Amino acid sequence: MISAVSSGSGKTTVTTSLLKAFSDKKYNTAAYKAGPDYIDPMFHRKVIRVPSRNLDKFMLGDGNCRYIIGKNSKDADISIIEGVMGYYDGIGSGTLSSSYELAGLLGCPVVLVLDCKGMAVSVCAVIEGFRNFRENSNIRGVILNNVSERMYGYYKNIIEENTDVKVYGHMPHLEECMLKSRHLGLITAEEIEDLEQKVTILGKTAAETIDIEGLYKLALGADYLEYNEPVIKHIGKTKIAVAQDEAFCFYYQDSLDLLEQMGAELISFSPLRDKKLPDSCGLYIGGGYPELYIGKLSENKSLLRDIKEKANTGMPVYAECGGYMYLLEGFRDGERVYELAGVAQGESFMTKRLNNFGYVRLTAKTDNLMCRKGESICGHEFHYSNSTNQGDSFIAEKPGSESSRGCIIADETRFMGYPHINLLGNTVFAEGFIKRCIYYGEKSCCL
Repeated sequence: MISAVSSGSGKTTVTTSLLKAFSDKKYNTAAYKAGPDYIDPMFHRKVIRVPSRNLDKFMLGDGNCRYIIGKNSKDADISIIEGVMGYYDGIGSGTLSSSYELAGLLGCPVVLVLDCKGMAVSVCAVIEGFRNFRENSNIRGVILNNVSERMYGYYKNIIEENTDVKVYGHMPHLEECMLKSRHLGLITAEEIEDLEQKVTILGKTAAETIDIEGLYKLALGADYLEYNEPVIKHIGKTKIAVAQDEAFCFYYQDSLDLLEQMGAELISFSPLRDKKLPDSCGLYIGGGYPELYIGKLSENKSLLRDIKEKANTGMPVYAECGGYMYLLEGFRDGERVYELAGVAQGESFMTKRLNNFGYVRLTAKTDNLMCRKGESICGHEFHYSNSTNQGDSFIAEKPGSESSRGCIIADETRFMGYPHINLLGNTVFAEGFIKRCIYYGEKSCCL
């Protein structure tokens, strides 16, 4: 695991650099991201050309986290997990769902990314503090970020003379490889025109300045991982249209895999460019950045009409966050309202702060497309937008809080709301969606 003392320490840059360096050395490499983030796995995927998967103890549970990494790392030479936030940062005031707890669950060694700016021997106190803050911290080494070759030897001597932690190298500051950010974090991999060139530079630099073979030997010291495969039912064949373009790109790979394992054929389409839905019996629109492309999305009237007409005839619709915004009546930007699909009443608009940020447990108040009354799944919210109709079909409860609120527009054919969910967290939700798609297909003869 590549972790750090805090967000913004360079975990994604170092992880991407290592993935490229290992790939260039012909290691069969697997990549993972701790927590609910969508964007970092996109960078991993671009580097090693295979899906990167999320490992989230809160949303998936311990068993599924072990299953995901066990199943997808069986044939890998090395697996690299990018941590989330600071190593011990979890839910509320504790370490629940932190990188520390995930590393303990998986038994993997941890290397901290550390920026030494403004420190000398004090850097050792930081390292020792992190190593000893909790038992079995699994911290075995550090990689120094934004450190010049000249200063690297200085820091390496200080750290290895005063701690038992090995220094596995450093990454110098590379201005030409800096990754830009926006309100939801880094801009997506697809938006960086010269990403291949940047990744090539990062990988080459890492191969020169980081002990790649030393990290491989460290990984070899990890114990075997035992896991149980969940029971996944094959429900039946159906076709589901999945929105995938620059505006809608936030999906958990294991949610998509689960739908396919249950019998769905996933057909990609672009709300920005396609004039109608592909031949399908269900619609899945994930999150993303619709607000950045709202003019073009609103101008694609024929697709908007097609979506609304099919939804009105009973086509099952599953939409999260940006997808939910797209299916409302409109998006307000000041005095201007951009007309959208109108599958549900209401409009969304941007704010200057995060709204309802964090993990939630979602419990159904009524029977709906995805589940029956009383069934629940864990989710996560991360959005600067708000809306005039957030729904009231589910109760959202934050872990460690006694407060709750209503959310999600859901009935027998719709499941639309701000929370993101990973369907592997409760496969009942995927079953319900696919069953309804099959029913719609039989009724409308779309297959």
